[in-house]
Amino acid sequence: MNVDLSSVERRARVHAALGDPARLAVVDTLTLGDASPGEIARALDLPTNLVAHHVNVLHDAGLLTRVRSEGDRRRTYLRLEPDTLARLAAPVLAPVPRVVFVCTHNSARSQLAAAIWTGRVLQRLQPEIPAASAGTHPAARVHPRAVAVARRHGLHLDATGTAHITDVVHDTDLVVAVCDNAHEGLTRGVRPRLHWSVPAPADTDAAFEATFAELAGRIERLAPAVVPAR
Repeated sequence: MNVDLSSVERRARVHAALGDPARLAVVDTLTLGDASPGEIARALDLPTNLVAHHVNVLHDAGLLTRVRSEGDRRRTYLRLEPDTLARLAAPVLAPVPRVVFVCTHNSARSQLAAAIWTGRVLQRLQPEIPAASAGTHPAARVHPRAVAVARRHGLHLDATGTAHITDVVHDTDLVVAVCDNAHEGLTRGVRPRLHWSVPAPADTDAAFEATFAELAGRIERLAPAVVPAR
């Protein structure tokens, strides 16, 4: 995955500015409304010269701007720049028409990941990007505990719906390997864009619930970074 170093450097400067507890408190204070440096000093019980220093650091990092009062023209208010905070998130990936989750047998992890994306993300965060799943050595059936854990969370898995990567994956897909074997084994043709080192669940309901929770959390983080191809 390509990384825009200039973007990383800009985000690092913002993180550095937020690394001081007092500066983070200033940002928290400005989250819901504007304030003058004097009001900040009183709210946080800080010396005005220290507030001035912190304001300068935050201003230089692009986190806030100064605006002159329309009433008392001698007074300055501080206004948070929410776009700068929004850019702290990792940059989006290149546009894709579909996400394909891949594991070895296509019987548990990749099936659950695709079901979570379809059932939770497709309707809420990325309605234009469908998901599919495949395996490098697909099993004959989906694991019964995978079917059961999906059902407990209101999702559906076809118990006989396993598939090989060559029958599913297209060159334009965002391929996510959800197991180490698939990531390491796909060396020609299909190459994962992303790798999630999710251990194979033990054959217990609790283990499958833990795997489901880990996949759901990772998908929640991935979905905002994926944009549809036009």
